Amino acid sequence: MMLQAIIFTTGGAILALELLASRIMTPYFGVSLYIWSGILSITLVSLALGYWWGGRLAAGRKGHALSAEKLAYLFTLMPAVAAIAIVIACLAYPYLFYQLARFDLVVGAFLACLALLFVPLFATSAMNPLLVALLLKQSAAKGAAADAGAGSVFFVSTIGSVAGVIVTAFGLIPYLSNFVSTLLVAVVLAALPLAMIFRAPVRFAERKRLVTVTVVALIASLALLAGADLYTGRMWPANYSNTTWTPEKVYRSMFGTIKIIKSGPRDGEAFNRMYFQDGLVQNMVGSRNQSMSLYTYALEALAQSYRPGVKKALVLGNGAGMLPMRLAAQGVNITTVDIDPAALHAAQELFGFDPAKVKTVQADARTFLRGCDGSYDVVVVDLFHGDGVPDYLITRDIFRDLKSCLAAGGIAVFNTFADLDAPRPYAHFLTTLRTELPYIVLYRPDYGLATHVNSFVVASAQPLAAAAGADLSHVPARHFDALSAMLRQPRPLDQQLLRDGRVITDANNPVAADMASSQLVNRRYVVDALPAAFFVN
Repeated sequence: MMLQAIIFTTGGAILALELLASRIMTPYFGVSLYIWSGILSITLVSLALGYWWGGRLAAGRKGHALSAEKLAYLFTLMPAVAAIAIVIACLAYPYLFYQLARFDLVVGAFLACLALLFVPLFATSAMNPLLVALLLKQSAAKGAAADAGAGSVFFVSTIGSVAGVIVTAFGLIPYLSNFVSTLLVAVVLAALPLAMIFRAPVRFAERKRLVTVTVVALIASLALLAGADLYTGRMWPANYSNTTWTPEKVYRSMFGTIKIIKSGPRDGEAFNRMYFQDGLVQNMVGSRNQSMSLYTYALEALAQSYRPGVKKALVLGNGAGMLPMRLAAQGVNITTVDIDPAALHAAQELFGFDPAKVKTVQADARTFLRGCDGSYDVVVVDLFHGDGVPDYLITRDIFRDLKSCLAAGGIAVFNTFADLDAPRPYAHFLTTLRTELPYIVLYRPDYGLATHVNSFVVASAQPLAAAAGADLSHVPARHFDALSAMLRQPRPLDQQLLRDGRVITDANNPVAADMASSQLVNRRYVVDALPAAFFVN
């Protein structure tokens, strides 16, 4: 029973590490095809090599099979080796992954997976064939004809993996940092050999060496776990944009990590707060609780310009809640939708968001749109996550649902990013949007030589009236000129903007590679701009 419990636990550790790897890597490399390609490929390679190597160890040299005592020693040693490898990876990744991301996002993602996953998964997967060989030895000693229960070994390991997913997703990620969660996996693995040594009904070869390695693994993992905050805290304060930043508060949930980072005096404010989620700056807010981000004012101005006297509006993506509160102050009946409960907590506690003035709904945007009642004058779409707007939120299907939410003459206002050097991915978005909301106008601020810029889109199912203008008296001086100039220069859709654009649907996304390349541009911009400390979650 003890042996099965060990293999169950190591199976859980394998999937726990895989899930945690995705969360650790997201701020550095983004939520992308490349991260999961790296995680899955490195995981499968590690498991395959571990199974093969474990079988080779069990077979012994020159056909001389290992003794039961040697097999028990190797089986028990592997969790301790895995734990030591996890500790080393945790010591390295806060610094290493930042450099790998700056080197190359695709190659770096694979190298990061290799550094974080290979040795622990290789060692723990080797335990399966070692256990089969050990059980076969025990069966033979009892004179029983048996296959040693090879099928049951892999069955128990796989069920353990399922348990590992559930415990990690619901018990670790929402409450603990990824750094601490990973070290907890190391502690559990390091403790397993002790259970074997003192409880398992088997004899061990090289018992002294086994105890030594186990003690080292357990002490190292417990020591780093105890000093986790101190170790990662060494990276702070961090310098960015000519001022010093320190972490103020962290909000965790199943949907991501929100980090609120606070600066010293900046731009005439006593401090700025940065709303930073999974490697993306969602908003910057001053000490007087005024947004310091241009996009907040651009979305408000476009809503006012194309739908004067708006009575009812829907905001998809609450973030810090700056825009909903601005519209609510003007008497607009506002509903915001955000899937992440942590976002609403952060907005209320640090950014002045008042749920008494804004109806808040915790739901997936797509699910909410499917049940929409078609009464909104304006729908604001601000759904950035990781590298940009996720592919499943820019399909014809969701735009059809969005259209059904709009009242007669209603408009949708989008906050997006565009890469002017590689316009084709953005052409896919515009081409898809036009299938359901054909009347579209585009706005882009002029940032000189910058080629990675905000693009604001106003779209409707009916012809758009001329923009009526908006009150910009509350816009900070740093954004006033750029916003005023942008609003004077709307750009209707033309063939240049739509060139090579293809329609994306839920059932068919023929442009995944183009969209992934666009996401890489955004991630590169973020990693190059921000210090390493910001990305450790």
